[in-house]
Amino acid sequence: MNFYNSDPLLKELLQEKLDETFFQWADLKLKEFGRLCAEEVDERARWTDREGQPQLIKYDRYGNDQSHVQVNEGYKETIRQVYGEGIVGYIHRKIPEIGRRGNYLYSFAQGYILSQTEPGFYCPVTLTMAAAYLVEQYADEKLKNKYLPHLTSLGDEELYEGATFLTERQGGSDVGANETEALPVEEQDGTYRLYGEKYFASNAGMCGAAMVLARISGSEKGTKGLSLFLVPWRTSDGALNNLSIRRLKDKLGVRAVPSGEVEFDGAEAFLVGDAEKGFYYMMEALNLSRICNAAASIGIMRRAYTEARSYAEERRAFGEALIDYPMVQDSLVRMKVKLEADVRTTFELAEAFDQWYGGEREKKEGFLRLLIALVKAETADQSIHFSHEAIEMHGGNGYIEDFVTPRLLRDAQVLTVWEGTRNILGLEVLRLIKKFGVDQVFTEYIHSELEKLESSEAGNSLKKALARLEKELEELKTLGMQEQTRKIRKISEKMVILLESTVMLKAAGAEGRRSRTAAEIFMKDQLHPLFQLPEESWTQEEGLFVLKEETAEKAGNI
Repeated sequence: MNFYNSDPLLKELLQEKLDETFFQWADLKLKEFGRLCAEEVDERARWTDREGQPQLIKYDRYGNDQSHVQVNEGYKETIRQVYGEGIVGYIHRKIPEIGRRGNYLYSFAQGYILSQTEPGFYCPVTLTMAAAYLVEQYADEKLKNKYLPHLTSLGDEELYEGATFLTERQGGSDVGANETEALPVEEQDGTYRLYGEKYFASNAGMCGAAMVLARISGSEKGTKGLSLFLVPWRTSDGALNNLSIRRLKDKLGVRAVPSGEVEFDGAEAFLVGDAEKGFYYMMEALNLSRICNAAASIGIMRRAYTEARSYAEERRAFGEALIDYPMVQDSLVRMKVKLEADVRTTFELAEAFDQWYGGEREKKEGFLRLLIALVKAETADQSIHFSHEAIEMHGGNGYIEDFVTPRLLRDAQVLTVWEGTRNILGLEVLRLIKKFGVDQVFTEYIHSELEKLESSEAGNSLKKALARLEKELEELKTLGMQEQTRKIRKISEKMVILLESTVMLKAAGAEGRRSRTAAEIFMKDQLHPLFQLPEESWTQEEGLFVLKEETAEKAGNI
């Protein structure tokens, strides 16, 4: 198996979005990476999940707190191989073969492939990406020169994996309630000592440098009083940096990543950027992590679809292969077109992030944050749905740990929580509407994209849905705050399905009948029920929505 070679849509998107030189290099690298993930990494992931989970070795033989996290040798090899492929490094360094830096789009493609086998390990990769971003963007030259080469290491320097520590017991998602305190060190400008705890600290014990939000003594309450610090896990002589791990969390899934409770007792910390903008900096990193979360989600969706289709082709029941049954064909087609919609939309988002990262910040910030919130919430939910569908396709076997399906479901579940639940993301959408007027920006964007397309019944349906959404958005603004928070979740769901329908229609206009059929199936299955549109917009004679006629071959090719 090869997760890249078996995914023509990914290759198509990369060829479309990368210049020819970059694509030719990426195509060769991803062929090997796709094989590596489908074979070696997949086998290690299975063992880590079941038997080789990280272990906290709290004390040494003399009773001294060492807070050492022990991981298995296979996990260490995955670390070496994946970071060596430049999943973080090539965002910030030149690729020797082509003489230029990579980009986030390519990194997200790697993350999508990696997450088909090990979304748990993609979490530390994501944290390292976020730490490298913050250091590159906001650290002073001294910190940047010291830590960025380690965070972006390809094996030439000692690798420092990263971490971002936000959550505290009393606050959870309410980061403004954080209490970890930073006290300045006399005569050492920019150096502080941290006191407090972080309650859900992923990659604890494995990170070399953690980005931590803390409140400088005397600062105001709430998020405005939080500053960002780089905290080395160990001092220059190899000792723990006055910090410890209380315990590791016993998690439902993503067991490869050690998540723990970390206590700071005078840990040396270095201020990053403006002391009054720490929360703003971390939210930028969080938005990056949310795109990684979407990449992980579509990775799980892809693996779930692959496993479901493969099992349907191989398994026989009542004298026939499962895939010969129309109801199975229907399920596979619906999965495939929804997967395509989510993959296309996520990579459009990745491309937009690269443009923003490259300098188009002012005019796109609010709209980009909206897209990130919408896509993250939708793909995370769908990763659970797809895992469920794969289990159901397997029947009783889908519930047995000999198959990958139980791990997919367990790993998918956390993606709805990490980087913000759907409710939290709904509140983010509401804030963006009030601050940036992104509702109008969004609807204008959909209008402009539809104007580029040829007139069609599908396009007309999309216009009707857009008109209904515009009316709901206007009504939303007339409501009180309590009612707005009640309505925004459903409105957000409509926004993302409208966005995905637009993306699918754009692809249909560029690629012909196969993509047109996929777009129309998607709209019937997703857009029409959500917006309560009539189904008689298209006729059976035109070959649209005839799911019961799909053959096994079509189920795979759509």
